[in-house]
Amino acid sequence: MKSFHDLGLSANLVKNLTEVGYKNPFPIQEQAIPVILSGVDVMGIARTGSGKTASFALPILEKLQKTIATKNRNIAVLLLVPTRELAIQIQQVFCDFNQNLNRKVKTMAVYGGISINPQMKDMIGVEVLIATPGRLLDLLDHNALSLSEVAVFGVDEADKMFQMGFDEEMNRIIEKLPKKRQNLLFSATLNDKVTEMKNRLVINPTIIEIEASETELGEAQIEQSAYSVSSEVKGPFLRYLLKSNDFKQVLIFVSASRTADNLVEKLNKNGIKAAAIHGKKTQGGRNNALENFKDGKVDVLVATDLIARGIDIEDLPVVINYELPRSPLDYVHRIGRTGRAGKIGKAISLITEEDEHHFKIIQKKAKIRIALEATDLIDLKGY
Repeated sequence: MKSFHDLGLSANLVKNLTEVGYKNPFPIQEQAIPVILSGVDVMGIARTGSGKTASFALPILEKLQKTIATKNRNIAVLLLVPTRELAIQIQQVFCDFNQNLNRKVKTMAVYGGISINPQMKDMIGVEVLIATPGRLLDLLDHNALSLSEVAVFGVDEADKMFQMGFDEEMNRIIEKLPKKRQNLLFSATLNDKVTEMKNRLVINPTIIEIEASETELGEAQIEQSAYSVSSEVKGPFLRYLLKSNDFKQVLIFVSASRTADNLVEKLNKNGIKAAAIHGKKTQGGRNNALENFKDGKVDVLVATDLIARGIDIEDLPVVINYELPRSPLDYVHRIGRTGRAGKIGKAISLITEEDEHHFKIIQKKAKIRIALEATDLIDLKGY
């Protein structure tokens, strides 16, 4: 197994990795880092939790060590992401790796939902900008930055960009980029939409795809189970699961914002500390809910698919699908919040009679088999 030093990273950067707990590179890192350092275009395909962020953050920081920092509004590296939460997450990874370097690299995450003015003021000297498309275009319209000197252009969760309807914004941004640049596309899956983005950028990247055997949702990482429940007892059974197993930290997925709020209200009434995070909450509210969950101030975080991608909650032990997602891919991303970086995690799905056909489709597409466990003999009185 290669070390991070073997991949071409400098001693100070390797020291940072050691200090934040990185021991050996994961497959996507081992394969992607040297290729990105060589300057060619890269398309990296690996599931969430496999170390994708570090696989591009590390070589970007390494390359920037060999350049001179400027105090202007010309961005050197632009990374586009579909959600605010993912932007914040990637920014944190850059901050973790940015210590002890010969010179610190100024990075910044910009996204909507908060005032644009502080972002405009802080833009001077930014070298790595992590941005959602809408807010980036707002900043460009205000002449807060220039993309004319972008040397590296990256897109994380490339397939999600299309699913969330960013086609037009992406076109406008790509038009403002210099023709000569390095392109990095990262995604959990290689599908038609990701291929379409590759064609739109007119690139022929080196494709690094981590095989399913290295990152699949197997028993070695995520223990998956499912319970057959009626709609009437789904709530009591969930509370029974939470209390009887004494889970300390649980991420619960639902399909709608209203369901999330209602479920949190019921859990809190029953003595289970819970908070909700979804698109109808303010950015401050979402940040607070996530931080309180990470800090252990609440035991349960109820979320919509807003945060199913990109958010890394360290050592998250349990994910529960209170409601099934619409697609098999969303199922993979949801339960991928646990069992990350080689850790063991649990994923539990609550299946009503109406869900059974859809659950079979999810299993077929995700190439998994989960037996439904009966719940009718469990005494739910008091839950």
